[in-house]
Amino acid sequence: MGIRFATIAIGLASLISAGSVLAQDAESTFEGQDDYRFVIIPKAVAPWFDKVHEGADLAGEMIEAQTGAEVEIVYNAPSESKVAIQNQIIERAISTQPDGIAIDPLDGNANKAILQEALDQGIKVVIFDSFAPEGLEVSSVGNDFCEQAKTASRRLVELIDETGQVAIMMGTPSAPNHAIRVRCHEEVFSEYPDIEVVAKGINNDSIVEAQNQALTIMQANPELDGWVASEASGPIGIAQAITEAGLEDQVHLVGLEKLPEMLDLIENGRAEGSAANRPIDQGYWTVTTLWQQMLGVRTPVYMDTGVDLITDDNLDEFR
Repeated sequence: MGIRFATIAIGLASLISAGSVLAQDAESTFEGQDDYRFVIIPKAVAPWFDKVHEGADLAGEMIEAQTGAEVEIVYNAPSESKVAIQNQIIERAISTQPDGIAIDPLDGNANKAILQEALDQGIKVVIFDSFAPEGLEVSSVGNDFCEQAKTASRRLVELIDETGQVAIMMGTPSAPNHAIRVRCHEEVFSEYPDIEVVAKGINNDSIVEAQNQALTIMQANPELDGWVASEASGPIGIAQAITEAGLEDQVHLVGLEKLPEMLDLIENGRAEGSAANRPIDQGYWTVTTLWQQMLGVRTPVYMDTGVDLITDDNLDEFR
């Protein structure tokens, strides 16, 4: 027997992008289910995605508390940041016929066909931490990736007094949000004639790869003044490389996100800021969006969960 409840508190008003509307009015009554199963597929195994998972679980608990339905959150991360592996996970998920799939695409174009297959089979799809692939009519949850990168870059520009050599850790270049951040880092640095981008590393969401790449780049560029990154694992590996090379007093680091490790780096002075989005919020609203779609709600095209600049001056607010 389906669960019925009236006047759902949708709670997305502050997140709705221009032009997005609900399919029903706020007083409509919606038909629910006795149980739901949602599959969450990140682009890698990384601490940032653990926070997304945490938010997804919180949304599941909320739905259970509000409706009495049972909610299963299946979290399945690729063992490597490779599109083929991610697509295999999507294929396996489709074969189990979940109610919804949430994915952070490694390559929107390469993921698009199989995600359309899920939609064609009646499975709800929501994109998180990225924009939806062009032509795929789904909702997405994320933040202004360009402004996030520019916030970090401007902080580094200030720290190096608008002059010097900088490097960018690119993450996974095919990932849409990583590519946007790299481009926007470059846009900020290009505004300053005395700042030169001397190198770019690729760490594929891996702390170890970021450390190795950063060491190699700093050895090749002994006058390097600072680093920015395009995802959450990069700054942690960069900080380890700076310490290993004994360059704490020379090389500035402005990171991304607010993982506990990132906050520790700011607290002990090994990083001088971080432009952070809100992974728990992204996980929460992603699952909430899938659930609302199961109820027949037409959800917003894009939801922006916001960006914070964290420094040692406001660090306590994020602890």
